[in-house]
Amino acid sequence: MKKYISTAVSVTLVIVAMVAQSCSDYLDETLVSDVTAATYYKTAAGYEDAVDATYTFLREIHSEERAWSLSVFGTDTHTNGADGGYKSFNWYDNGLNSSVDILLQQWTFLYQGINQANAVVGRAEFVEGMADDLKLRRQAEARFLRAFYYFYLVQTWGNVHLSLEETMEAQTSANYTNESDIYAQAIIPDLEFAIANLPNSQSDYGRATKPAAQFLLGKVYLTRSYKSFADGGDAAKANELFTHVIDDYAFSLVPSHADLFNQDKQINPEVIWAVQYSTDIILNGGDNSVGNRGHLYFGMEYDVQPGMIRDIANGRPFKRFRPTEHMLDVWATERVKDQRYDDNYKSVWYCNDNRTSGNGIPLWKQIHVDKGAKKADGSLVTAADIGKRRFAIGDTAIYVPGPGKDAKWLGDEKLKVRYTVVTRTKASYPGSTLPTNDPNFYPSDPFFYNERLFPVINKFLDPRRPTIQWERGSRDWFSMRHADTYLLRAEARLKMDQKALAADDINKVRTRAAKPGKLAEMLITPDMVDIDRILFERALEFDAEQVRWFDLTRTGKLIEYVKKWGSSAGATNIKDFHIHRPIPQAQIDRVIGGYPQNSGY
Repeated sequence: MKKYISTAVSVTLVIVAMVAQSCSDYLDETLVSDVTAATYYKTAAGYEDAVDATYTFLREIHSEERAWSLSVFGTDTHTNGADGGYKSFNWYDNGLNSSVDILLQQWTFLYQGINQANAVVGRAEFVEGMADDLKLRRQAEARFLRAFYYFYLVQTWGNVHLSLEETMEAQTSANYTNESDIYAQAIIPDLEFAIANLPNSQSDYGRATKPAAQFLLGKVYLTRSYKSFADGGDAAKANELFTHVIDDYAFSLVPSHADLFNQDKQINPEVIWAVQYSTDIILNGGDNSVGNRGHLYFGMEYDVQPGMIRDIANGRPFKRFRPTEHMLDVWATERVKDQRYDDNYKSVWYCNDNRTSGNGIPLWKQIHVDKGAKKADGSLVTAADIGKRRFAIGDTAIYVPGPGKDAKWLGDEKLKVRYTVVTRTKASYPGSTLPTNDPNFYPSDPFFYNERLFPVINKFLDPRRPTIQWERGSRDWFSMRHADTYLLRAEARLKMDQKALAADDINKVRTRAAKPGKLAEMLITPDMVDIDRILFERALEFDAEQVRWFDLTRTGKLIEYVKKWGSSAGATNIKDFHIHRPIPQAQIDRVIGGYPQNSGY
């Protein structure tokens, strides 16, 4: 039985300790107070807690709306839904500025994580009662995490403050270190140390491991290979590190995305490293702290449609993010042969509202008789059926055919079925003169894609939540998975002009994604490999997985792609300086003499 690392914030006068209990998948958290870090961190137990606390910030930076606002908004794959307060990250207008709270939040969590890692590294020599090899391993974990946090910082902001020593008092000064120096002085040395001192696996699921450190260092070198300060061997180093991850361990692709995102199969051979949001912690901790909230943000407004009310299985739809027209075009072409759309998107919502008023089960109308609608038994609706329920609890209430599947629904066909059909394009009902104020008639067809109705990605839905309003989810966050190793290695091999090998790596991922009988159509040839082809594949494989903005900035494609395929506002407003985010205003204000702002803001 695997144990999960449990994380907790540690501050000077409050230490969160963890006590392992037998026959439990999770380590419990126990509050220990009235001690100081200076005293407690010298003990073996205190040092363990200090290390565990360093993991805490992973949950913070991946779980909230800000995580997706900073990673999927303002790209070619996602645009805004009806709700949410951070649409400027999609539109690249004046609302994307240094005062936006999510920028300060992410900046703060990252530096808190770094400072906690600094404490672990700096206090190691004073720890008593801990075996040297274990102490070295824990330092390696802290340095892995410090590198992870710094890498996120430089990808997002470029030049930032660098400190490798613990800060214990309020600071009013800060340096502005070149991104190149942060790679050279912090990220790469930390990951080299981690690779040298971490084991291949750990009994506490979620702790850093050697393959996770190799994966991250490979991505670091690959990212640096695009920079003006790149080392000529960066791509080759990345290729070598990804090859170690692929060849030296037992990672493998699971059979399908349906398996990968099955919440009952979160521990699987494709996951190299994950951030945990255990069910036990979520339920016992209430609904006010950190949990994986990804289930909230990609849902459409299903819960006000005929025959539907909000439930746990279908989620609480915040309507924050939806596919761009470009992404819909891509899926429309690919899903003929590619299983990933059907695995990752919902197509059916089943009736769960037994009312005949409000949004309850709709009734047959004269228009259904006129259009030749059919009942459940296949017989035609007649005048005798007018006023009767069109379907029952458990029957299909909403059907979203999805990209490429709308053609048959754009005439009278929506009026010939019992359920609501949501399509990309508004249907036309020739000869209809009925009033438009009753959606159960819908001669003007209100059921087409917009900011409230759209294809819904299901890979983050969380049926383990205890109530329909519950926000904290318990899905693990897959920070590194094996499919990414193949596609990142393909990118490194492309930079090395090894297109045949790059095609082999891409085809590993596409083979898993192929529908039965469609494998030959899925495979690509070396002449098809370029950076656009790789980014195309990454869009399909990592749809909504907090990587797209980083992929586009890494490869220098952000401006080009947003102008081609982003939101209309984003395409108009985006400028070259948007490859970095603005430095939070609070950081500038807190530093005596100010702190440099990124260009353009």
